[in-house]
Order: sequence, then structure tokens, then C-alpha cells
Amino acid sequence: MASLRDIRRRIQSVRNVRKITRAMEMVAAARLRRAEQRIAALRPYADALRTMTRRAADAAERIPSLPILQPRDRVERVALLLVTGDRGLAGPFNSQILRAGQLRARELRADGIAVEWHVVGRRGASSLRFRGIDLAGEYTGFTDRPAYADARRIADELAAAYVDGRVDRVEVIYNHYISPLRQLVRRETLLPLQQAEIVGEDGGSSSGEGGAAAAEDQETTAAAGSDGRGGVQPLWLYQPEPEEILAQLVPDYVEVSIFRALLESAASEHGARMTAMRNASENAAELIDKLTLQANRQRQAEITQEIMEVVAGAEALE
Repeated sequence: MASLRDIRRRIQSVRNVRKITRAMEMVAAARLRRAEQRIAALRPYADALRTMTRRAADAAERIPSLPILQPRDRVERVALLLVTGDRGLAGPFNSQILRAGQLRARELRADGIAVEWHVVGRRGASSLRFRGIDLAGEYTGFTDRPAYADARRIADELAAAYVDGRVDRVEVIYNHYISPLRQLVRRETLLPLQQAEIVGEDGGSSSGEGGAAAAEDQETTAAAGSDGRGGVQPLWLYQPEPEEILAQLVPDYVEVSIFRALLESAASEHGARMTAMRNASENAAELIDKLTLQANRQRQAEITQEIMEVVAGAEALE
């Protein structure tokens, strides 16, 4: 049985840990507020860019002869971009992305498709290397506060891999931020654009805030007349032509999509870490209470033993 001194030392150790977890919780909460502000500022722009690109693609009679817009007749190799964090202590934030990536890789390999790995964050990169997986791209050092230049660098490398024919499709897996208590793993297709959300049949955004833009498009097309070919005559006039506009929008769309994934992931990481540290602080408080009760019982037992020894000694002297 542990002595009273050992129990008190353990109580002090747990108190020190609780101070650290409380401090990390407050830091994560402060960073989360800033990340939420950045997401709130970017989401309307990203949704508008998605809607504009979709409308230009619908109005274009031919897809511009840009290599990045050319779909593959056969998909033989897919690039997976996993967005994780540089640090741990964030609950299941990193592990759920890695599990989703491994699951997607098994699905692709079952169809005879090779996988090329690209990872954002030290945690994801180190975990995949530990499993013996070679990384085609590794991007670290900015997951707490990503900049647009980071998204541009990633987009340039992925676009180059697609244009050069090294990969036939590009997919990104990241944590979509909903609340500090909830982060949803999301997988999106970035390239080719024909398989991305903006050129899909429903033309809608996978995120809840994009639903308004999709609804607006549906109302607009519903109010438009038939073009005589079974389609809908758009109500938009383009200058220059939609093909030229689409060629200018596509690179920006890829960059903004990756930047949004980075911001969503950053907010999710801060929210997950804040929740994890709060739970750790609460668990530490419960452990302190249990250890304090155990220390009181041990102290009471020692006092009782000393009293019994004094009484026994007094009786022996009589």
C-alpha cells in the first residue's frame, strides 16, 4: 500500500499536469476564435468562387484546352492529400484523418488504382513513414495558422502532378469544422474539375453554408426558359467568353479549395485540442479528489495506529 508521502507526491504531480492542461485549453480557445474568424471571412468567397466557376462551366460550350481541365479516360493513379496537424494532444483529430486515408487507399487498391501520398502536418507524415509509406509531398510548419502562400504551394505541386500525367485524380481528406465538440471528416475531389463539386450534376456544395448558393442557382435556372435543346438557358451574360473566364478561374479555385481545407483543419485542430485539454483537466480534478480521499484515509489509519501504540504502551507500564 502506498504511503501518505507517496500519495501527496502524486497529488502534487497531478495538480501540475492540470495547470498545464488548463493553460493549453486557454491557448487553444484563443487560437480557435481567430481561426473561426478566418473561416467566416473565407467561406462566402469560396462559395462565390465555386458558384461562379460552376456557372461558367455550364455556360461554356467547350472546355478550354488547358491541361488541368482535361479528364483522364482511365484512372490509374490517385493523389491523396491528407490534412493533419503538426502537434498532437488533440484527441482523435489526427487519427481519424489517417484512418480515413488508409480506408480510401484500400478502396482504390481494390479497384487496381495506385495511390500517391501527400500529407500536411508532421503527425500525419511521421505516422505514414512509420508504416513504411513513401510520401510524394510533405508540408509542415504552418498547420496552426496556414497562409494562402502555403495553399498556393500545395496547389502548384498537385496541379503539376496532374498536368504532367503522374496522377489521374487528386483528392483531399480533411476535418471540416462544425463546432469545438464536432469535426467531420470530409473527402473532396479537386482534380479533374469535371469530377469536382462545381461540375457535378447537382452543382451543390458539400458544406452547409454552400447550400444557399446552390438554392440560388436552382431558383435562377427554374426562372429561366428552355434553350430548345432540353437544357436551361442561363440568365448570365459573360464578357469575355465563358471559356476564357473558366480558364482564369480554375487555378484560383484549386488554391482556394486547398486554403479552405487548411483553415477548416486548423479550426478543427484547435477545437479538438481545447476539448481534449478540458477533458484532461476534468479528469485530473477527479483524480485529485480520489487521491485526496485516499490520503485522508491513509492519514486517519496512521493516526489510529499511533493511538493504539500509545494505549498499548500505557497499559504495559501499569
